[in-house]
Amino acid sequence: MSETINVNNLVEIKRRGLQALKEALGPVGMVRFIQQYENGNGDYTKEKYRNISVEYFFLVIYQ
Repeated sequence: MSETINVNNLVEIKRRGLQALKEALGPVGMVRFIQQYENGNGDYTKEKYRNISVEYFFLVIYQ
């Protein structure tokens, strides 16, 4: 029978979740899994198009 977890205690949920991942995937697999869901920062769209001029957009659109 499994233990009851207090779902209002976020620290305990995180601890138990990491423990479960480590047991299921091993330490390296656990880290690789977590890296898939890491939040990025910044504004991807703004950074992607930072150095592109309006003229370039018109060239691409009307080719």
